[in-house]
Amino acid sequence: MEQEQQLLRMEGTIEHLIYENKDTGYVVFEVNAGGELHVVTGVLGEVNVGESVTLYGHFENHPTHGPQFKATSCEASMPQDEAATLAYLSSGALPYIGPATAKKLVETFGADSLEVIANQPEKLTILRGITSDKAMAISNEFRRMFGVREAVAYLGRFGISPVRAVEVYRHLGPSTVEAIRQNPYLLCGEPLRLKFAQVDAIAAEMDLAQDGSLRLWAGILYVLRHNGGNGHTCLPRPQLLTTTAKFLKIGEDAIDRELDAAIAEGEVARYICEGREYLYLPDLLRAEQDIAARLWELTRYPATQPRDLDANIRALERAQGFAYAPEQRKAIETALCSNVMVLTGGPGTGKTTTVNAILALFQNQADRVALCAPTGRAAKRLSELTGQKAQTIHRLLEVDYDPQIHLLRFIHNEKNLLKCDVVVLDEMSMVDAKLFQSLLAALKHGCRIIMVGDADQLPSVGPGNILSEVIRSGVVPTVCLTRIFRQQNQSMIVENAHRIVHGLVPQRGDRNSDFFFLQASGLACQQLVCDLVATRLPKSYGLDPIRDIQVLCPTKIGPVGTAALNQRLQAMLNPPAPDKPQLEMAGQVFRLGDKVMQVRNNYLIPYERDGGEAGVGAFNGDLGVILGVDPGERALLVQMDDRKLVYTAENIPELEIAYAVTVHKSQGSEFAAVVIPVSDLPEKLCYRNLLYTGVTRAKRLCILAGRPDTVARMTENIRQNLRYSCLADLLRNGATL
Repeated sequence: MEQEQQLLRMEGTIEHLIYENKDTGYVVFEVNAGGELHVVTGVLGEVNVGESVTLYGHFENHPTHGPQFKATSCEASMPQDEAATLAYLSSGALPYIGPATAKKLVETFGADSLEVIANQPEKLTILRGITSDKAMAISNEFRRMFGVREAVAYLGRFGISPVRAVEVYRHLGPSTVEAIRQNPYLLCGEPLRLKFAQVDAIAAEMDLAQDGSLRLWAGILYVLRHNGGNGHTCLPRPQLLTTTAKFLKIGEDAIDRELDAAIAEGEVARYICEGREYLYLPDLLRAEQDIAARLWELTRYPATQPRDLDANIRALERAQGFAYAPEQRKAIETALCSNVMVLTGGPGTGKTTTVNAILALFQNQADRVALCAPTGRAAKRLSELTGQKAQTIHRLLEVDYDPQIHLLRFIHNEKNLLKCDVVVLDEMSMVDAKLFQSLLAALKHGCRIIMVGDADQLPSVGPGNILSEVIRSGVVPTVCLTRIFRQQNQSMIVENAHRIVHGLVPQRGDRNSDFFFLQASGLACQQLVCDLVATRLPKSYGLDPIRDIQVLCPTKIGPVGTAALNQRLQAMLNPPAPDKPQLEMAGQVFRLGDKVMQVRNNYLIPYERDGGEAGVGAFNGDLGVILGVDPGERALLVQMDDRKLVYTAENIPELEIAYAVTVHKSQGSEFAAVVIPVSDLPEKLCYRNLLYTGVTRAKRLCILAGRPDTVARMTENIRQNLRYSCLADLLRNGATL
């Protein structure tokens, strides 16, 4: 072994494959290096017994399994002699070849066995039991494995992990390296989305021109996709040109010419709104067009009018012992008399009471009502507030997911419509354009949809600003509840939420109210937040620091970002102990008892409910607690509400420690107590609806900790509300294009 770039180098032959996860590329195997056997672990892609490998990494002492060589990279070569070839073929790496067949094959073809498999598979049929079909299957799998290995080795030179390289191979197939050499920029397109800088490095090695069409075209699409991640469905032409030119470090004239070519080829779509040209990725323009066309149709199609509506509302009022406010009655009547409507309003304005009345009246008519929300926690909250079953939009539409090509389809669509008569969609501000397009496509003729939400909250993480655009269009009947009801008047959370919406700095309150402000800055603010969560609030209010209190951060970085606070809070609330097993993975330590969050949708992970019901799926924003840790198997048992899920090396990276989460991730949730650090934030994070969304997550107690001037800047700034979208214009024009 020799030292190279501060890593140890090990050369040897793989003798035994202990564990392999084909999805993540994580492997554990034994390698014979100079007559000594070593256990090797790492995310290295596909490896096989008999292969000669050169490994780079370092030794570590695993608490359960002892000394291991933790490899960061692996260079493999095919077996070079008959003994190594026999070991490789006997390993079961190829279909239809076991130890006996492997022995016959090597006896027949010797060291050329692998060459025969790759390029002359018809010769294999001379062996007993190998048909022509089996020979082709053996050859195809061998060439696939060679292609994967070639892709891993080639892309690894540019810092692309084996896992990502395998994904590239799955998408591009046996000619992966050749396809990349023809156009490396296809790697940063859909569905692969590799980093542009990595792809630029590949292109630079190929001496491709910086101002060549391949790079400029890819840069335009990359900027449009990136801005979709920022919530925009489109960009004005001047902004797209300026942003792309800056990103590529190329003059705008060259970008302008390439943009025209991309439009002509249909790779970029254009829409003229109020005399300005907006550029879209075609699927996002189609999404907004479909949404506009469907909503326009719903507003124009005559709705079935209910009988005795006024009498039924009065009967409901008598049964509940109170009368609905005029705004609420208007909302109820609009819902029952229209095919589509929007119900909006801030906290304490009676949205839940109004929705419950609407549900009761529809169910009196024997209508089949489906309640849904964009996230699992939002759906659970809707179910608690209405006393009725609610589910995520994904579960309502039923997901069919192909993990091989990372393609998501919904079982319910325009060819397989939902059977419900009414859909009530809560937390509408969180719904992005593509998801809403899919929901509307699955509604049968005559099905009504009621969109409920708070337009002052943060918009969706994905592209679109659907709720605000629908309201702004003036096309869809909309009722905005504004009256704060008497039982809510004493709540400073509610009062300050409404002050923030109107651009007024929230009142500071005191320790006797449900909202108060504590001044601190920098590391002092970090310490204050940790003290509040770990000791002061549990002692003063009887709150459980893990179950009841949630820290909501505007940012992930800095002294009061989620990263720093989670590290501190984990150490304070759940410190290491001999009886607490833990697992280090994905740059985090997961310990028995830790609070965690699912940070992206997983449509395949199985769960079991407390009652024994089984299902699949964990969704972005789901919170849970670790009930079990198995360091040897690299597995976690997590309780999320009433579901238990087992996470393995494949999906543990989808979890994050969650004593502190971002305000964005908290959308659709409520917590007994919320602590929001607002100290030393960059200007781009000082905006009104971020503060408003954080404050309105609190049910019993909300504490702002930070600087008064930061709170004032957040209250005043509405610039971040701007999202480029033409949905309102499309709606007003009936989406006739």
